[in-house]
Amino acid sequence: MALSNRLQNLPPHFFTLLLNKIEKAMDEGRDVINLGRGNPDQPTPPHIIKALQEAVEDPATHGYSPFRGTLALKQAVAEYYQREYDVTIDPETEVAVLGGTKIGVVELPLAIMNEGDLLLLPDPGYPDYLSGVSLAGIRYDTMPLRKENEFLPDYDKLTDVQKKDAKLMYLNYPSNPTGVTATPEFYEKTVAFAKENQIAVLQDFAYGGIGFEGQKPISFLQTEGAKEVGIEMLSLSKMYNMAGWRVGFAVGNSEIIEALNVLQDHLFTSIFPAVQRAAIEALTGPQQCVEELVALYESRLTVLLTECERIGWDVTAPTGSFFAWLPVPEGFTSETFADLLLDKADVAVSPGNGFGVHGEGYIRVGLLESEERLQEAIRRIEKLGLFK
Repeated sequence: MALSNRLQNLPPHFFTLLLNKIEKAMDEGRDVINLGRGNPDQPTPPHIIKALQEAVEDPATHGYSPFRGTLALKQAVAEYYQREYDVTIDPETEVAVLGGTKIGVVELPLAIMNEGDLLLLPDPGYPDYLSGVSLAGIRYDTMPLRKENEFLPDYDKLTDVQKKDAKLMYLNYPSNPTGVTATPEFYEKTVAFAKENQIAVLQDFAYGGIGFEGQKPISFLQTEGAKEVGIEMLSLSKMYNMAGWRVGFAVGNSEIIEALNVLQDHLFTSIFPAVQRAAIEALTGPQQCVEELVALYESRLTVLLTECERIGWDVTAPTGSFFAWLPVPEGFTSETFADLLLDKADVAVSPGNGFGVHGEGYIRVGLLESEERLQEAIRRIEKLGLFK
């Protein structure tokens, strides 16, 4: 049976191709240090697991969830935003429950765009944004994220045609892959730009709980007027080590939230109710686990930066997420350097060009191995003699 044109037109899945390379090396019995992944390496905190266990034993959780998620969960999201960001959210009209924010970023164009409409995407950016482009049959242009502009899009560089045609734009801070966080001033510019050009905004806040040097990443919704133009998507995957649980939320503009909810009415029956109860515990229960997780990533980051400096690898420290964005040595592309590290040092990284044209010249390194393994990875790279 032939695949539909819709599936045939999907872009190659970057992470699947990368994983295949790594698995092939591991199948050969090699001790690969995998710094290319984005899957948290720590377990879900015990109090969240206990909440799930108790919920599973309650027969009331064994039936269908309300299609749009339980009101209790949406109230927990609103409570979280009030506590963490001093942002008031209406749980009934300004929250959409998602089976992970990957679903949200892919389905949003289907909910609020028509075929041929233009979406503005960050470059480099999360590769799965392109899946939504293909499935919705829309067009896209990129907003280059350059080091000289602190890896923030420069709206002044967009053409008049792009500003006129664009219906939606994506942002992602803390950024995957660059590890950069956004400033209040940038979000103020974003709201003004979006209003002036009638462009809706999605701020992908998947790494929202992870910031370094005591600086907590800010929410887009803290910006005056943000809810008039857009939404934010928050994930439990990274903050609470719940990647496999598949829980996320879209929060903000009520019209966009309603569009997502209508689409999801036809696609899903929300999330297993027991998981929703556990998500409530994550959002409203003790938050020490998040503080400890951030401290762990910051300690690993310190080791990585110290080791890179020791071998002469000039890198810039990320301010959020659990990724570092490292320049490749002269004479290599992102892909040839990543292949060299895997083939000659048994160190797996993500080549920057997999995140877009403007990711060329970088690799993404995850802080998802122990400090000892990070040290060992840099020692292996040092033996290649590429740095002075």
